[in-house]
Amino acid sequence: MPSSIPFGLLRAPTRHLFFTGKGGVGKTTLACATALALADRGRSVLLISTDPASNLDEMFATTLSNAPQPVPGARGLSAMNIDPEAAAEAYRQRVLEQLGAGATEAERAAVREQLSGACTTEIAAFDEFVGLLATRAEAFDHVVFDTAPTGHTLRLLSLPRAWTGFLKGNDRGASCLGPHSGLKMQEERFQASLATLGNAQSTTIVLVSRPDRGAMREAARTSAELRALGLGNQYLAINGVFAATDPGDAVARSIEALSRQVLDGLPESLRTLPQDRIPLRSFDMVGLDALRQVLGGEPERPVDAVAKESPASLAIPGLGRLVDELASAGRGLIMVMGKGGVGKTTIAAALAVGLVKRGHGVHLSTTDPAAHVASTLGAAMDGLRVDRIDPREETQRYIAKVMASRAADLDEAGLALLREDLASPCTEEVAVFHAFSRIVMEARSAFVVLDTAPTGHTLLLMDAAGAYHREMTRNIRTRAQGRVVTPLMRLQDPDYSRIILVSLPETTPVSEAAALQEDLRRAHIEPFAWVINRSLVGSGTHDPLLVRRLRGERTQIARVQQGLARQLYMLPWQATPPEGLAALASLVV
Repeated sequence: MPSSIPFGLLRAPTRHLFFTGKGGVGKTTLACATALALADRGRSVLLISTDPASNLDEMFATTLSNAPQPVPGARGLSAMNIDPEAAAEAYRQRVLEQLGAGATEAERAAVREQLSGACTTEIAAFDEFVGLLATRAEAFDHVVFDTAPTGHTLRLLSLPRAWTGFLKGNDRGASCLGPHSGLKMQEERFQASLATLGNAQSTTIVLVSRPDRGAMREAARTSAELRALGLGNQYLAINGVFAATDPGDAVARSIEALSRQVLDGLPESLRTLPQDRIPLRSFDMVGLDALRQVLGGEPERPVDAVAKESPASLAIPGLGRLVDELASAGRGLIMVMGKGGVGKTTIAAALAVGLVKRGHGVHLSTTDPAAHVASTLGAAMDGLRVDRIDPREETQRYIAKVMASRAADLDEAGLALLREDLASPCTEEVAVFHAFSRIVMEARSAFVVLDTAPTGHTLLLMDAAGAYHREMTRNIRTRAQGRVVTPLMRLQDPDYSRIILVSLPETTPVSEAAALQEDLRRAHIEPFAWVINRSLVGSGTHDPLLVRRLRGERTQIARVQQGLARQLYMLPWQATPPEGLAALASLVV
């Protein structure tokens, strides 16, 4: 049952607190607020982000690095980001050192090339996490981990099991994991880290969710997958629970009713967990003052100030206008991107349905490990093909293709080496990228709508496109370059690809979308438009808490309009979650 005081998790906190959950549910907010509350009690606390798209810097208004740094104004609290690129370079250096002084430059260059992929970056980040979990954080009373969205986190946590199978009886060669002998030395360390995570005396896995059907489905799925990994020491934190203060406000009553339905229907696997319910707050949860209020009470606000807020709508076009713009091209790739939890899947599905309604055939796919496209659509639709890039299926397909093309030219020893190489967990990275490339190329003659994973995972995929582009252009002859078109070149072509950035009208999602836009521009990819999703502006609400949230929304919408978005569209808050073909079609008329 919910605790009777805010965040009962703090009554007897374990040393390690591991926050995970679907993107956008408030993992970072609760991890920061918890770490700050522990520090305010006189404990020494280290807060670590393992999210490639971390925003700890913004939360604490300070610049962090990949080493613990004191947080100004919070005695006893230090924070750090695990920098994936810095971790990957440190990992490469450690692997190269294992080669010894006798290794030739050619051998070193070959290993460095093998360690250049996105898979190595993921493994290096996990290796850094293991080091912090084991020894590097010994000086702190508590270590709080703010993780990437669950699909990405579960992939990392499952890596040690994959490595065990790959390394068993394998003493030869190297892969994007590094020399096998070196990895065997680390295997015991990796397994020990999972044992620490599964120890209820030292670690609590905090599943963060919202009173939303999709988020709760994800939490239940994550809970089951964590149990399968031996991590049953779980705690449920339901964030953003809303209680209407004005019974005459239809919008407020609707939001409260939707939350209550979800909470009353919790899956049994979640209902049996110890849990807390954290109220929805009216303020942006950025900065020390706001974070200290997250787990406390809502600060008092003058009633007169609330009453003066006008809920007048803004003159921003809706999704229907965006679909008209996209449809005019006749074909092309539409990539929907943004921070986890902002509604990318809903927007992608609505755009696809809108294009079909306008007479176009559409292929709707997703690269998200936690794909929910099918459940959002609810049914099949003529003219709409729906699938997902399933890592396991793509890996099996890729292995079969490689074996079929190369087996005839190899003897038994060569076949054995090839099978060992393909058994590497890094084969999945290559297979997924091949699937992504195949879908990108389909847009030459039709519409392809791609619902992408949360930003950190998406950027790894974009890096893979860039690496493939560089490899292709380096290895072909100059006279043939004009005939080679790589996936990155397609993404850079504004007549071929349209990038749609989705954000909520809140500080952190807007900041993350802005950072993603800058990353894309460095790769010479210019976003086509932004979509502000689930805005209460124009809803007519006069509930005091919701009206106060409206002020923050207007500030963030103005921020996007005044310099971030070339084109801006808006999807207002919906009284009923837009699931099913009819509901999605109504968004794009």
